[in-house]
Amino acid sequence: MSNHVIVIEETFNAPVEKVWEALTDKDKMKQWYFNLDDFKAEKGFQFSFPGQGHKGEQYIHLCEVTIAEPLQKLQYSWQYKDYEGYSTVTFELFDEGDQTRLKLTHEGLDSFPQHPDFAVDSFRGGWTHLMTISLKDYLNKVS
Repeated sequence: MSNHVIVIEETFNAPVEKVWEALTDKDKMKQWYFNLDDFKAEKGFQFSFPGQGHKGEQYIHLCEVTIAEPLQKLQYSWQYKDYEGYSTVTFELFDEGDQTRLKLTHEGLDSFPQHPDFAVDSFRGGWTHLMTISLKDYLNKVS
């Protein structure tokens, strides 16, 4: 596997329905992910949100849902306004009874400009924090 691909797997003490809601309900997403004006787990749905770089730079994330299979798989494109590059973020859910295994894959990172904010390690750190701390804490509160 390319070192330009990030794969993070985490098992949560929550049923698959709760994890799916956390990934797809904009009000729940605001509590652990990003503050989205709107989100629908529907193929073709476009959304954007601001993000901040290491030195305070503002980036606009431009995304479009490419796969939405309820309780199983969610994928969307991940680009930046005014920057080259196209990547995809995929969440795969595996129902394990009272637990859910979630596999996140972020591919296409090598298409972004060579810049510290777009470095693979930067993405890996961000996704690791979101999956192992933010989402886990959120699910522990609501489950």
